[in-house]
Amino acid sequence: EEIIAAAKAVNAHEFIMKMDKGYDTELKERGAGLSIGQRQLLAFARTMVSMPKILILDEATSSIDTHTEFLVQQGIEALLKGRTSFVIAHRLSTIRKADRIFYIDDGKIQEEGSPEELLAKRGMYYDLYMAQFKNL
Repeated sequence: EEIIAAAKAVNAHEFIMKMDKGYDTELKERGAGLSIGQRQLLAFARTMVSMPKILILDEATSSIDTHTEFLVQQGIEALLKGRTSFVIAHRLSTIRKADRIFYIDDGKIQEEGSPEELLAKRGMYYDLYMAQFKNL
């Protein structure tokens, strides 16, 4: 029950149920046969079950398509609730709801603040944000 609840929380349940044996399916080494997004969602579900107090995500939405990114974003939101989290991201969709953002360039913190504060500053974060979201 706990595993199914975690899979549902991070949007992994639906694709798990489509596998031949559902939750009893044996996976190949390194998740061969699964998409990158599916592997990420399974990793999120496993993490939810282990309930860590601190979580570090490094480029959690890299190398996935737009539809899968939406599912992964929802999974990340569920995963981050109630945890201290460090999220490393180039895709700003991953961190738009962050409490605090540190914009690091060339190994140095260039800007710091909430997403709203950084947008209001119209600095480096603003430029990156506009480049990624101007057509939305």
